[in-house]
Amino acid sequence: MNTHMRETKQRESEVSQGSTTRARAGAGRHARVWQWVVLGVVGALAVGAGATYLAYARDMRAARDRLAAGSQIVETRHGPIEYTTWGEGPPVLVVHGAGGGYDQGISIARAFGGEGLRWISLSRFGYLRSPLPADASTAAQAEAFADLLDILGIERVAILAMSGGVPPSLQFAQRYPERIAALVLLSSAPYTPLTAAEQKLPAPIWVYQALFSSDFPYWVLQKVARPSLEPMFDITPALRAGSPPEEQAFIASQVDAFQPVTGRIDGVRNEGAAIDPGARYLVEKITTPTLIIHARDDQINPFSFGEYTAQHIRSAQFLPLATGGHLLLGRHAEVRARANAFLRQYATGAK
Repeated sequence: MNTHMRETKQRESEVSQGSTTRARAGAGRHARVWQWVVLGVVGALAVGAGATYLAYARDMRAARDRLAAGSQIVETRHGPIEYTTWGEGPPVLVVHGAGGGYDQGISIARAFGGEGLRWISLSRFGYLRSPLPADASTAAQAEAFADLLDILGIERVAILAMSGGVPPSLQFAQRYPERIAALVLLSSAPYTPLTAAEQKLPAPIWVYQALFSSDFPYWVLQKVARPSLEPMFDITPALRAGSPPEEQAFIASQVDAFQPVTGRIDGVRNEGAAIDPGARYLVEKITTPTLIIHARDDQINPFSFGEYTAQHIRSAQFLPLATGGHLLLGRHAEVRARANAFLRQYATGAK
């Protein structure tokens, strides 16, 4: 009996030990499986992050190479100024707005300027390869415009300016009246004594700070959530839907041309120079033929800014648009026809 009991207990012990061993082995196999799963996930994320970084680096390199290849640099009294020129006819200087550069100027000229003109598009202070000088006032910008024209051998020029490009263009007109043949001002930004109080940014300030901290956040949104960027440019679903096919490329160019963000942020931060209390705009003394165009539904620069300028420049022609927003969407053909006719009429004597 005792011998039988001992044998029974021994068998139970062996079974128990076997079960424990198998359990431990099973647990070990499960642990190894999860280790491989975790390693696989980490590896996949690493590969994804690596591929994302490579794509990001490739796009930024391509953007910078394209921009550098498309422009030249000259030295002015306020430092280097980047520019490009194309076309044949009377010379017209195109002056871009906030967030721009000479590339945005190209888009503006093609959308609103038309043919039969020689275009000169520059990068204002703080944009792309035009560094921010110690004196980055709108008056200094106007002096740099004059220096660029001297280097190019251009005595007299017309100007097509949009948004933040309007204040330095007004400075040029009041400082160099003998050198300007005509002014076309689109979606005018504020300048002293106007203030930015009426402006309503399309997004909270922290959004801009996050987006402009590096090129990467903006690049990611371009790739995965492009429509989320459009409100920053006053591109609403209604305006997009009402824009003809030929304007869609312009819409895309405005979003894409903001890259590289870090190549434009100094200029964006300097836009406040236009409303510096010390800046003087003697617009009442400007006698240059001037055409001002502004949409009533502009959500970046209120209609009152364009209206104010039209009221203070003697004999200015004012074209108010009921719709179009800041980028005058849905109205490009009308604006281009009017602006081109105006420029060709008054810039014929420019050379």
